[in-house]
Amino acid sequence: MDVREIDLKLSGMSCSSCVATIESALNAMPGVTATVNFATETAHVLAPEVVETESLISAVSGVGYQAEILSSANNKFLETPALGWRLMLALIFAIPTIAISMVMSLHMPINDGMNSLLDSLGILRPKSEPWGWLAIALSVPVVFIAGWPIHRVGLRSLRRANMDTLISIGTLSAFLWSCYAHGTQRGEIYVEVAAGVMLFILFGRYLETRSKIRAGSALRSLLELGAKEVSIIRDGEEILAPIDHLNIGDLFLVRPGEAIATDGVVVEGESDVDLSLITGESLPVHTSPGSRVIGATINLNGRLIVRAERVGAQTELARITKMVVQAQGEKAPIARLADRISAIFVPTIIALSLLTFITWWVITNDPAQSIAPAITLLVIACPCALGLATPIAFLVASGRGAQLGIILRTPAVLERTVRGSGQAGRRASKQPPILLLDKTGTVTTGRIEIINLETFAIERELLLSIAGTIENQSEHPVARGIVRLASSEGVSFGLISEFESHPGRGVAGRVEIAGRSYLGLIGSPEAIAYGTGGYSNEIVTKINAIKDRGRSPILISLDGVAKGLFEVGDQIKGDSATAIEEFARLGFESVLVTGDSDRAAANIANLAHIKNFRAQVLPEDKMKIVHEYQEKGHQVVMIGDGVNDAAALATADVSMAMGTGTDSAIAVADITLIRSSLSAAVDSIKLSRKTLRIIKENLGWAFIYNIIGIPIAASGNLNPMYAGGAMALSSLLVVANSLRLRRF
Repeated sequence: MDVREIDLKLSGMSCSSCVATIESALNAMPGVTATVNFATETAHVLAPEVVETESLISAVSGVGYQAEILSSANNKFLETPALGWRLMLALIFAIPTIAISMVMSLHMPINDGMNSLLDSLGILRPKSEPWGWLAIALSVPVVFIAGWPIHRVGLRSLRRANMDTLISIGTLSAFLWSCYAHGTQRGEIYVEVAAGVMLFILFGRYLETRSKIRAGSALRSLLELGAKEVSIIRDGEEILAPIDHLNIGDLFLVRPGEAIATDGVVVEGESDVDLSLITGESLPVHTSPGSRVIGATINLNGRLIVRAERVGAQTELARITKMVVQAQGEKAPIARLADRISAIFVPTIIALSLLTFITWWVITNDPAQSIAPAITLLVIACPCALGLATPIAFLVASGRGAQLGIILRTPAVLERTVRGSGQAGRRASKQPPILLLDKTGTVTTGRIEIINLETFAIERELLLSIAGTIENQSEHPVARGIVRLASSEGVSFGLISEFESHPGRGVAGRVEIAGRSYLGLIGSPEAIAYGTGGYSNEIVTKINAIKDRGRSPILISLDGVAKGLFEVGDQIKGDSATAIEEFARLGFESVLVTGDSDRAAANIANLAHIKNFRAQVLPEDKMKIVHEYQEKGHQVVMIGDGVNDAAALATADVSMAMGTGTDSAIAVADITLIRSSLSAAVDSIKLSRKTLRIIKENLGWAFIYNIIGIPIAASGNLNPMYAGGAMALSSLLVVANSLRLRRF
């Protein structure tokens, strides 16, 4: 059966009990699997093709909430206008309600001494009944208009009680009791409680919503990146058009200071490009014809003409955004635990509130004195902080990670960075975590580069000019490296004739420079030996030294005499060694895993400060190595970028794929490193661990708050209005604590 993914935008949620209610309603549909995110107010749904989207929306509506298809138009995370006017309405009417009710002289019997004093001063004594009814009347807009969304959701969710159910029952009980007590003169009125609690709740939600908007600012800015218009070049003319008019293969112009419209290849011009918004890389990257560029990055200085290779949903930015948004729809195991607790927490609180009321009534025989602690208990125990603890922290972390070029694919990875899964997870504390590193493209650049050039009885500039002239006719990776080296040193190229290319052997050509002709051969020492005189002992020694370092020697001979020796290889990335040292400080043992020879592996391991390596490893053996370490009780973190790494990445406890890697590696990885460096991998571990620490702090606070607050409320030593303020403050503390991750 075909399954499709559907993302819904939700409204009306107030706590993790709401999450459980909506998830239960959706998951009750045949073949549907849904996860709801409280922080972003979205639902990620996997549904069979036969299930209509309208049916999903109806299921959500049936339990008291609203839903619509998530789109770029409504994916603003959270909006505050409705809360704004409701809060203002509550403020206008709640303050006089509280003032009238709290001034006890207006509705409490006045003693004889006060009566005599007022009479002697000629002051008309107020009667309690009119002032009491005025307070009740003023509370109506607060309780029933400003608080209507809370009552609507709360009362419709009576069967699966949630936070709104607690607030609704508490405020309605206080209001109805006040009407009854004042009308029959049988006790104090509590309309100030109903109005005050509703005011505090709305104020708390307003601040909470604004804080959640701040929490999602990094991800929201990611969604808003990219050019809205593009200068398309067609038939030699420049046409300014909306971005959706750009097609694959079109040429477009990028001026200095403009955002590059989409992913493509530079065909003309040179410039420095700022990649920081996408990859988190602080240093600009120089681009020239043939360089690939990413949409939404900023062209700093030169004028570029780019050929579009990917547009719309296929771009790198769209891929990053999709991965981050989908991650928001998933849950960490610790969040599922909080949801399960919340599902039974609210009904338990309602039962405790009823028990509190009965207990106080039995003790005091006074229903007026019994209702206040019962209402206080309902209000203070709302599990809003519990519901926010995990999703708000992951929202901030994933947004901040995206800014740094780190895509956390699933919240579950937060816990796995601290402890492994399966057998390794059960025994991780006994063994240090193992970091398995692919070599090519992970520890090294993955590009063929000219690492060194030795010249023999010839000027370096002349040799590079001849070599660059010959290799400029070839597209071989080594040829491109030699041309880049020659261009970087500013040498000029000569005229070439009689050019020949022999795959696997090398290239040859006659070059004219400064009026002199040279017959040049370039290739491996073995390949060009037929056209070159014997090699001196010095050259043979240098060739062997290059091979010992695991690199390739490339010789150039002129007119049959060896004149230059290029050392060609895959260099380690500039930050690999320092990153490995940082991993060691985090407690990891690093192991290099490569298909290269022992000599090549040893050389790279030494340069990168990696103590252990496994050489001549076949692709299928990498997964076996992961299992081998897991069976010994190690947690295994695997970093790779190729098709040959995919199986090992899928098997590891935590897997990371370089953003420049293959789609198969990225698809199975827990973390994608858009900034393809091991420093980003270190940052991802630190970010994950700090996020999990913040989540545990949030959950700890939520539990402690309830453990302390519930007994105080039940004892009758807490005003219901203060309970409403404390509940709102607890949620704000959770959000504020999570916002610390923005400074990571």
